Amino acid sequence: MIPRYSRKEISDIWSDESKFRIWLDIEILATEAQTKLKLVPVKSFQNIKKNAKFNVAKILKIEEEVKHDVIAFLTNVGENVGLDSRFIHLGMTSSDVIDTALSVQMKLAGEIIAKDLIEVNKSLLKKAKKYKYLTMIGRTHGVHAEPITLGLKFALWYDEMNRNIERWKRAVEGISVGQISGAVGTYEHISPEVEKFVCKKLGLKTTKISTQILQRDRHAEYMSALAIIASSIEKFTSEIRHLQKTETLELEEYFSSGQKGSSAMPHKKNPITCERLSGMARIIRGNTLAAYENIPLWHERDISHSSVERVILPDSTILIDYMLYQFARLIDNLVVSENNIKQNLELTHGLVFSQTVLLKLIDKKMKREQAYKIVQTVAMKCWKEKISFYKLLSEDSEVRKYLNEKELKEIFNYDKSRKNVDFIFRRVGIK
Repeated sequence: MIPRYSRKEISDIWSDESKFRIWLDIEILATEAQTKLKLVPVKSFQNIKKNAKFNVAKILKIEEEVKHDVIAFLTNVGENVGLDSRFIHLGMTSSDVIDTALSVQMKLAGEIIAKDLIEVNKSLLKKAKKYKYLTMIGRTHGVHAEPITLGLKFALWYDEMNRNIERWKRAVEGISVGQISGAVGTYEHISPEVEKFVCKKLGLKTTKISTQILQRDRHAEYMSALAIIASSIEKFTSEIRHLQKTETLELEEYFSSGQKGSSAMPHKKNPITCERLSGMARIIRGNTLAAYENIPLWHERDISHSSVERVILPDSTILIDYMLYQFARLIDNLVVSENNIKQNLELTHGLVFSQTVLLKLIDKKMKREQAYKIVQTVAMKCWKEKISFYKLLSEDSEVRKYLNEKELKEIFNYDKSRKNVDFIFRRVGIK
């Protein structure tokens, strides 16, 4: 039955039409199970199956009076069925329908998001392969450190998204459960066989135990996985924003023909997509806090969680779907400035090789403390006077006692920073 609800737009899953359709299927399936148990006459079930339908506008109108959504729904369905409607919802409580339907909706949304995640990783994989050996400066604390490659940056993101894919699978599996256990979860007025039958037909597992509701740690786990995905996207887009700064300009969002960046400054090209995605990640993390607060409900249930979930679940799944789509497009169209990457790599006049010099001196039997002091002294002079680090080292009498011209030249070689790139890619699973 699930494919019936699988639509192109994730927002459709959360529409009233879709929700009531799932509710109706649950009620019909439950009645069918009761018929198999000989608790409902076959003819009554046939009538229910044939004539049970709903009208969204009428349900909402009835709800204005009764102030109860499931009663309004059952009233409207009953108007179309007649006397046999007494067999609908037999021995059930509202949450049997609501929570089981919510699980179906979350699973369906989860399947769309799972596809989105795969598409994002396809985009990251392409970029990782394309720029596998493009040497760029690595930064720690925002300061130039040692060379990496742009491909390694994309490979890192690819690996993280793979973890998000696995984490998301677990979260969707955790919510893919239903319950039809009655008012406080004891099955006093309904057989567990009904629950088993309905859940199997819906593609859900049955929960091992429930109260009147499914326990909200499941929903919190689902929201947590969404929040981590959103945070990963913010992490990646924050890096792009940093690398798009005017002083850096190694990566840049695609700027389309006719696009404008500022109402005041015609020259502006701003990382607006990255900033938008960063802001949206904050919404999802905030929604996740609300999901955590839904876990401690009173006794066998209260409804303080219900109003929250009507907002956070549709909003968060729709937002993530949008974020993943936009991020994939962002990566596909990302502008890479190889010239700026090269210029920035050489910005510190060779200081990126300071550790290599240090280790080479240590290898030559110099004490580490002495080697560190010598290299740091030369490095600080390079920083201050903007003189070639290689030149200063070659003129330093202490360094030249240990390293000749050939050995110094061998140190100042970017190839060494790429020697294990293939190994890292293989470990990440990129061929």
